[in-house]
Amino acid sequence: MNILLIYPKFPDTFWSFKHALSFIGKKAAYPPLGLLTVAALTPEEWPKRLVDLNVDGLTDDDLSWADMAFIGGMAVQRKSAKQIIARCNALNLKVVAGGPLFTAEPEEFGEVDHLVLDEAELTLPAFLADLQNGQPKKVYRASGFCDLRETPVPSWDLVEMKRYATMNIQFSRGCPFNCEFCNVTTLFGHRPRIKTPQQVIAELDRIYASGWRGSMFFVDDNFIGNKDYLKKHLLPALIEWRKDKKGYVFFMEASINLADDPELLGMMVKAGFDAVFIGIESPDEVSLTECHKTQNKNRDLLESIAIIHRSGLQVMGGFIVGFDSDTPSIFQRQVDFIQKSGIVTAMVGMLQAPPGTRLFDRLQRESRVIDTFSGDNVDGTTNIIPRMGMEPLLDGYRSIMKQIYSPRNYYRRVRTLLKELKAPEINGPIDTQRFLSIFRSAFRLGVLGKERFRYWHLMLWTLIRKPRLMPLAITLSIYGYHYRRICEHYIF
Repeated sequence: MNILLIYPKFPDTFWSFKHALSFIGKKAAYPPLGLLTVAALTPEEWPKRLVDLNVDGLTDDDLSWADMAFIGGMAVQRKSAKQIIARCNALNLKVVAGGPLFTAEPEEFGEVDHLVLDEAELTLPAFLADLQNGQPKKVYRASGFCDLRETPVPSWDLVEMKRYATMNIQFSRGCPFNCEFCNVTTLFGHRPRIKTPQQVIAELDRIYASGWRGSMFFVDDNFIGNKDYLKKHLLPALIEWRKDKKGYVFFMEASINLADDPELLGMMVKAGFDAVFIGIESPDEVSLTECHKTQNKNRDLLESIAIIHRSGLQVMGGFIVGFDSDTPSIFQRQVDFIQKSGIVTAMVGMLQAPPGTRLFDRLQRESRVIDTFSGDNVDGTTNIIPRMGMEPLLDGYRSIMKQIYSPRNYYRRVRTLLKELKAPEINGPIDTQRFLSIFRSAFRLGVLGKERFRYWHLMLWTLIRKPRLMPLAITLSIYGYHYRRICEHYIF
């Protein structure tokens, strides 16, 4: 049985990093970890090909070779997924689909032959058994959650690593919190389930043996969901593992209560972590109460961010406008907060309601869900009717983005971060492409760019004040170019 695993294309978004990747000669930010795990769950003797449309084209030869196509993806990849399914249908190629997009909205994909939903560790074996018996069903669902200790090492042999900017790995699934707008707990539950340190090290060893020496993203929705286990087991294993390794810096997603645990912060930095994405959402306590973001309440958010920066971890932040309790003042408050925080990568989006969330259910009862969930929270759209009205929300959102991603405010924010950020204990290696990115950024940003004066001012300031952070200053300058291009396309 020839299996063709197809990963749909991402649109040009903040998270695609398309305009930044060109500086380092890469095609995509991350490989499709979910499909690589699915590949490892299928019979070893089945020939497999992976086509990631973010780095390759899907050819007729690929489709004619295959006996069955496996497609996985997220909501933001909906358009590309639909196109792939149509091509397969036209050639009578059986389609098996799973992942967050299909799990959340299976009724939207009647043209798919087999929907293997929820966690593949539970539903894929049942499908494969029925397939072998010649009686595969249309839909496979799971009643619970899998034991991650049984999850295999992803099939990294299917990926050409040099085409990606970062490799990825998963330690846990699930989140102990209950944010109203988030579908993580719907998909993966409240109780964080974890892999053993031995599993994580085995995956790292596999990637290291393949020659990778760059950054690694822990894709867990909340990496610190089980802090005791991290401190007692996984982080000591990572610290020990990297003693004789060159390269590798890690980054992850976590909740703001990371700032409350100095021991955990210190161990993470020692293990090689240098950045963390945190859902800040809003500086307004009423909005945080509304969306049940309890972990962000009753604290000085700016001070919590500063604590994390001073530990050596750069904070990237998610922000939302359009809560029912938001007033017109929220837009400038968000701008002021972001500027003071030094959060350079500030992903601001209008509130959306993903299917399966409590927010979706509540707004649907109020007849306020009006469109398909796009999965892209920075494209200037929403699938709900906001209480403040669509035009005021859109105008306020545009105002935020124009301000925070103007060269003047962006480069100021970079300096605010660099002043506070402790220099990393571990630096990632500079390969040929990243070395060339120094000259590409100097030319494209420092000569051709409208921000040329601010670019050179930052480079000189960093060289004098924070020379060890010069690679980060260059990287953030490149990111700023990407963010401005996205804003110009979607928002301005």
